[in-house]
Amino acid sequence: MVKPAGLPIVVIVGRPNVGKSTFFNAVTGTRRSIVHDEPGITRDRISGITTHRGRKFEIIDTGGIIPDDHDLIPSEILKQAKFALDAASWVVFLIDGRTEITSADRDLAKMLKKLGKPVVLAVNKIDTEKSHKLTMGFYELGIEPLFAVSSEHKVGIHELLDYVTEDFPIEQKVEVGDEEPADVKKIKVAIIGRPNVGKSTLINAVVGSDRSIVSPVAGTTRDSVDETVHHGGTDFVFVDTAGIRRKGKTVADAEKLSVVMAQRNIRMANVALIIIDASEGIMNMDAHIAGYAHEAGRAIIIVVNKWDIAPNKKKADFEQKLRDELKFLEFAQIAFISAKNNLGITQLYDMIELAYKWSNHRVTTGELNRFCAMVELKPDTKIKYVTQASLRPPTFVVFTDRREMHFSAERQLVNLFRKHFGYIGTPIVIKHRPAPKRKPKA
Repeated sequence: MVKPAGLPIVVIVGRPNVGKSTFFNAVTGTRRSIVHDEPGITRDRISGITTHRGRKFEIIDTGGIIPDDHDLIPSEILKQAKFALDAASWVVFLIDGRTEITSADRDLAKMLKKLGKPVVLAVNKIDTEKSHKLTMGFYELGIEPLFAVSSEHKVGIHELLDYVTEDFPIEQKVEVGDEEPADVKKIKVAIIGRPNVGKSTLINAVVGSDRSIVSPVAGTTRDSVDETVHHGGTDFVFVDTAGIRRKGKTVADAEKLSVVMAQRNIRMANVALIIIDASEGIMNMDAHIAGYAHEAGRAIIIVVNKWDIAPNKKKADFEQKLRDELKFLEFAQIAFISAKNNLGITQLYDMIELAYKWSNHRVTTGELNRFCAMVELKPDTKIKYVTQASLRPPTFVVFTDRREMHFSAERQLVNLFRKHFGYIGTPIVIKHRPAPKRKPKA
């Protein structure tokens, strides 16, 4: 993530299901992390920028750590946590105050002591006077100071932050007129697709580091992970969303919540990258997922990943099949890449810029009506007046001499707009209105 140089970093660690994501959300005042009572929800590290008493810092929520668990996903979680811990200014070791100290807690405490980083122990889920007495036993871990907190009820968090941020620099207020103009364009890009098509590998490729957990286990990413990359004078905010499955297959509540958050990130994005696995070909679910982005009116780029291992290397054939299977995305650009081998990645920036530009393009009412005066729509439809109502997606209100506009006339008009004005990579919405009838002169 691009952040101010030298910004202090606070890292939250703990075993699974002790309330790290709830603590993160309480500190940042957001619902950035998924919160649920199923252990191991957070797998990637999630970060946010926040301020406490004028002291700005970055806070990172890590996956639940079990130091000696050698399963693939837990070991990758530990790897991601170590990336964050290496850069940490302070570590908040969060523990569940309603349970006994576990062997995982003891192992994690030993690991943290060896880091040489300042560590504070936060005993979570302490929200009553009676439960407050339970904190005494946790001094056994040998980590001080100790704070009793309740992330859910936001109890004790301010006191903990007062201690942790005491030596952080106070942000200087910028005098009016001294602030430099914020002229850097920011484009938010949602990376969506089925599980295991290479979304996390792609975000690692664009960022240039192992930012998201990458594994052959389908459905590794549950939280949405975002990274900002500055390229060519533009900030590209890439959001790696959870793999979307069919509703019938999203049995676990956490998986359902991941789908909801993925859909939310699509709505909040400017451009959606729909990732297709070239080695498996085009699946029905690909069209289903693409429909989410199309219904949200997002600019869209179809990214054919794993092209290096595609059984048929003829791009023209694959593109034609894509166009046939995803007819409603005839406007989308197509990129052939290998995220794993970092091939074809740089072309995405220009494609994203282009799609973003046209999704925000406005045509003046005068220009629209001069053009439409020369247009004859079939079957026998006359345009009386047209205006552009909104952007993202470009939306036009068209008044005609008909009570209803035939779908073929609407499609014809969309194609004419694309041919004459551009609108590359973005859907176009046509809203029809019958032109009001003129009153006869008295």
